Amino acid sequence: MSTIIGTETTAKVYTRPREKLIAYWTVTLLLAAAVMLSGIGQLMQYGGNAELVKNLVYPLYILTILGIWKVLGVITLVVPGFPRIKEWVHAGIFFLMTGAALSHTFAKDYGDYGFILSFRFHMLHSISPRGRCVRRAANFKEVVKTKADPSYHQ
Repeated sequence: MSTIIGTETTAKVYTRPREKLIAYWTVTLLLAAAVMLSGIGQLMQYGGNAELVKNLVYPLYILTILGIWKVLGVITLVVPGFPRIKEWVHAGIFFLMTGAALSHTFAKDYGDYGFILSFRFHMLHSISPRGRCVRRAANFKEVVKTKADPSYHQ
């Protein structure tokens, strides 16, 4: 008499709802566009960037430094992968926005309150689940356990 041992397979796949994915990329691309345009404007010293920096009593070369970092950060945000680096880019944008807000506040140069809107925009983006944490690669792979596996019974 022969006995057939059955095998049970369980697969768990992490899926993201389509609406959340669309919302995430919409907000990400809007943030990336705003940061990219300001970075290019700072690199070219376009508009009132030079006067603004002089009014805040910063040296003009800060525009080149900020512009390069903004452009590199945007490229990192829109390229797929690199979740740990994207986390650092979000932190950098947060420090950039808070630094700009504080610089304007201390210089009593409130402008048209645009920095408050951009700060809030980034805060909304950073508290979204994908922007807030880096998931481990194991969460995206299939998890297969069988009855024949000794660790299944423990």
